[in-house]
Parts: sequence; structure tokens; C-alpha cells
Amino acid sequence: MVSSALQITGLLIGGTGMIGTFAVTGMPQWRVSAFIENNIIVFETIWEGLWMHCIRQANIRMQCKVYDSMLALSPDLQASRGLMCAGSVLSFLAFIIAIIGMKCTRCVQSSWQAKDCIILTAGLLFILSGAVELIPVCWVANTIISDFYNPIVNVAQKRELGEALYLGWVAAFCLIAAGAIFCCFCRCCEKTRSYGHSAPTHYCTHSQHLHRKTESSYSKSQYV
Repeated sequence: MVSSALQITGLLIGGTGMIGTFAVTGMPQWRVSAFIENNIIVFETIWEGLWMHCIRQANIRMQCKVYDSMLALSPDLQASRGLMCAGSVLSFLAFIIAIIGMKCTRCVQSSWQAKDCIILTAGLLFILSGAVELIPVCWVANTIISDFYNPIVNVAQKRELGEALYLGWVAAFCLIAAGAIFCCFCRCCEKTRSYGHSAPTHYCTHSQHLHRKTESSYSKSQYV
């Protein structure tokens, strides 16, 4: 019962991280315009994402446009496209494999060793997807902070951390946490089963010893 609850908890956390990864990949709020120094045009907000940039005016009207060319993006955003797509695919595969390997599912008619291997694979994929997602999120955040404190960069071109980056950190943490839960679950099950298999062996040895001792006593009494 406890193992099933642990698997369901890991699946829910992993599913939350997967949905968050999909959302971060499509959100335009990676870079948000900064209102500092002489930049007093506060009624217009600029959002820059992986696929499009948007301009929101006075919280009423918003216009978005897809990037005309990938080459027009900065190197960090170009790399973030591929990494976030890879992280989304890995998280989705990990979620599906975790469902197949859970005890409550009957998709695979196999032994508990195969189930453990499937769950362990799902856990490793969850951890890998979380690590892959952390790379672009931290890279873009580092670029934004470096440009913000760089005096050479024009004030109008300086940006702040968008909501997508914060959501990306949370989603990556959920993916890594789900992977850790599945991996620890497999390790605990392996220790429990190894202990369960060693106990009957000791019992059989002790029983055989008593049986031999009884036979020896019986043969001696007959001899007398």
C-alpha cells in the first residue's frame, strides 16, 4: 500500500513537471522589458520568448509575432529552443514509462524485476529531463542578469527575468524530485526483496540441521 502511494506521488509530481515544461516552452515571458532609469514608457511591456515576441499596451491590447528567422535570435535563445524541446520529449516519455511500470497497471504481464527496471528507467528519464530543462533556464537567466548590470548595453535593451524562467525552475525541480522518488523506490524494493529471499535460506538450513540431528539420534537409539 505504501509503495503504491509512493508511486502515485512520484507520478503526480512528474506529471506536474511535464505540464510545466510544456508551458515554459510555449510561453513568451522569458524576457520582460525593464523600466529603469530613463525608460519611462511603462504603458508598453515587451515579452520575448523562444518562438515569438509580444507587445502588451496598457494591459488591454497585446500583439504577438512569430520570429521571422531563427538566426535573428540570440545564441542562448537558439540553444534553448532545442533543449526545451528535448526536455519536453524526455519528460513525456518518462511519464508514459512510469505509468506502464506502476503496480496498479496491467499493461505489462511480467515479473516484478521487469516492473522495477521500467520504473528505474522512468526515474532516470525524469532526472535527465529536469537537468536538460535547467540548462536553458539558467543560461537565459544568467544572460539577462549579465546584460542588466553591463553598462555598455543600452537601457532600452535591458531585460528582466520573466515568469517563464521561474516556472521553469519549479518544473525542473518537480521532474528531478519525481525521478529521485522512483529511483529510491526501486532501491528500497530491491533491498526488501533481497532480505526476504535470504531469510528462507537460513530457515531451510536450520531445518535441515535439525532433521539430520534427529535422524542421527534415531539411528543411534536403534543401534542400541
